[in-house]
Amino acid sequence: MSYLQAIILAIIEGLTEFLPVSSTGHMIIGSSIMGIAKEDFTKTFTVVIQFGAILSVVVLYWRKFIPTDKNWKKSIAFYMRLLLAFIPAVVFGLLFKKYIDQMLENVIVVAVSLLVGGIIFLLLDKWFAEAEDRGSSELESNTKAIKIGMFQVIAMIPGVSRSAATIIGGLTQGLNKKAAAEFSFFLAVPTMFAATVKDLYDLYKSGGGFQGNQIELLIVGNIVAFIVALLAIKSFIGFLTKHGFKLFGYYRIIVGGAILILYFLGYELSMF
Repeated sequence: MSYLQAIILAIIEGLTEFLPVSSTGHMIIGSSIMGIAKEDFTKTFTVVIQFGAILSVVVLYWRKFIPTDKNWKKSIAFYMRLLLAFIPAVVFGLLFKKYIDQMLENVIVVAVSLLVGGIIFLLLDKWFAEAEDRGSSELESNTKAIKIGMFQVIAMIPGVSRSAATIIGGLTQGLNKKAAAEFSFFLAVPTMFAATVKDLYDLYKSGGGFQGNQIELLIVGNIVAFIVALLAIKSFIGFLTKHGFKLFGYYRIIVGGAILILYFLGYELSMF
């Protein structure tokens, strides 16, 4: 992997990780078009640069993550709900990791998930038309947090998009669009951090390590993903509250269709 390829993949990660469009699908297209070698480091790179992306959430919403003397009780409740929403993904991830990895290797699964998700997104604005008027601006229930966490489990199907699943989960639990999107960002922090640590641990356990300039590539990738994610998150909130979900639905359908077309034309599409 060259530095240019690492930067492009990091831009893709930063742009798509928090948008409901599936970062996995975009990584597949990006890595395949650039002809990046399918090796263990490619997988490690795409996972580890998520750290840069989640750091952008902590920076943007630091008041949520760092308690003060005045709101420490509220911060404890916030962390408790994050934990409760995070647990279902941990349980299902450990139980079904083998099958999840198998689906990740199946490009058709990714494409179909994008298409189906796109159709659902075309209908979301109609389904949750009252979300802005009556929806809550903050999650205040542990039970609802767990339910949103169950939606995140659905995102283990490649192409569904973790962001899309958790935003929809938030809307079903009475949050308005802005609050649903923000809780999706918050939930990404423990989820993606755990995925990064797990991947690095698996690499260490297997006796693998980084060679040549790979550590430098990871550093560059994290920096780029951090900067791009900062911009993407700030832009997304404003766009979502003003324009809704339809554009993301059309976009998902286009990307899913493109993957299917490339696949049936004989292009070898795979991220790993």
